[in-house]
Amino acid sequence: MKYPTIDAQLFIDNRKRFTDLMEPGSIAIFHSNYQYSWNGDAFHKFKQNSDLFWLCGIDQEDTVLVLFPDCPVKEYQQCLFLLETNEHIAIWEGHKYTKEEATTASGIANIFWNDNYLERLRSIINMADNIYLPLNENDRYPFKSPYRNLDMAHQIQQAFPLHNYKRAGKMLQRLRSVKHPLEVDLTREAVAISKKGWERILRSTKPGMMEYEIEADLIHEFIRNRGNGFSFEPIVASGANACVLHCIENKGPVQDGDLILVDCGVDYANYASDMTRCLPANGRFSKRQKDVYNAVLRVMYGARELLKPGTMLMEYHTVVGGMMEKELVDLGLITMDDIKNQDPSWPAYKKYFMHGTSHFLGIDVHDSGMRYEPMQAGNLFTCEPGIYIQEEGIGVRIENNILIQENGYIDLMDEVNMPIEVEEIEAIMNA
Repeated sequence: MKYPTIDAQLFIDNRKRFTDLMEPGSIAIFHSNYQYSWNGDAFHKFKQNSDLFWLCGIDQEDTVLVLFPDCPVKEYQQCLFLLETNEHIAIWEGHKYTKEEATTASGIANIFWNDNYLERLRSIINMADNIYLPLNENDRYPFKSPYRNLDMAHQIQQAFPLHNYKRAGKMLQRLRSVKHPLEVDLTREAVAISKKGWERILRSTKPGMMEYEIEADLIHEFIRNRGNGFSFEPIVASGANACVLHCIENKGPVQDGDLILVDCGVDYANYASDMTRCLPANGRFSKRQKDVYNAVLRVMYGARELLKPGTMLMEYHTVVGGMMEKELVDLGLITMDDIKNQDPSWPAYKKYFMHGTSHFLGIDVHDSGMRYEPMQAGNLFTCEPGIYIQEEGIGVRIENNILIQENGYIDLMDEVNMPIEVEEIEAIMNA
């Protein structure tokens, strides 16, 4: 791994939070993600299943985690099944976890090799009344591709048809949304690396570059600081491209006078940062660009004040829409008549601010969380209002990462003094 060893106490505590919610006489079984084929004999870079990583910290394919707190055979109360390495794997793929390394990473003492593991578990599973299985219950999941936990759920249900089956996914959504202090520290490191990438492109960006050159500067800085890479496909959108919300081609030229929108994040130790920043190609905002940028910044500052325990996410989006409404009127983009005659299902401000303001953040950039329950201390959100004026070729989005506390919030990007004000951006670009 590029990142230093994570304190196993994180995963010990996470497992306890999960097993405390299990019904008596229950076993839970978690599988790592597939290592997906690309084309021919090539593979996509492996990315661990988020639930499994949250529970045990093992960052390797072909891993199975078993939790059975009431098991009369003590070694199966918590255990891991791992890929056993051999000379061929060592030569062609490199190092894999030893049993001792897996125990250090996870805090789990009982480590087995995964050959015929389901046969080995048969008698153990038969001691349980209930089987908890995890599926991808993230409500943003598009359900367009198979995944291992779903395939294994079918296999286990076929092999053990008379057990009672329970959903682990909903439990994990609620648990994962409240961050452990060690998780916050990992996210802080991802944010700190994001800042380094942002400051690099402030110093290097010039008219005449291509969007992909800016992307290259970012990934260089992220990886040289021990990031795994981007936490999602980055957006580098110059001029009118910034009005396309998910413009990930990053192939256009950077023209003198363009405002460039950069939306990217760092994957550090499997935890994501998510920042959006805007910079003027020539180092100076035009008056119109500055006015639009500062309007978005005011909304971001106002919106993050609402991220506190008890706030309902869907109501929050509506309140932020009201903030944006005022800014759009002041910018001359909508009128009071537009607001008076608007369709309530699609308010007038949606023409220029058509997405939500915040999403959960954590292991996944769009992390697990309970959208329809009140916010609580320990939740970690983005805050990312935007204005997109297609007719002017100006797109602005500003995004910070906010940790909710019992009293107020912590802006993780403010903690690292990430440049955000117009004057800060121009000063660095013209130094």
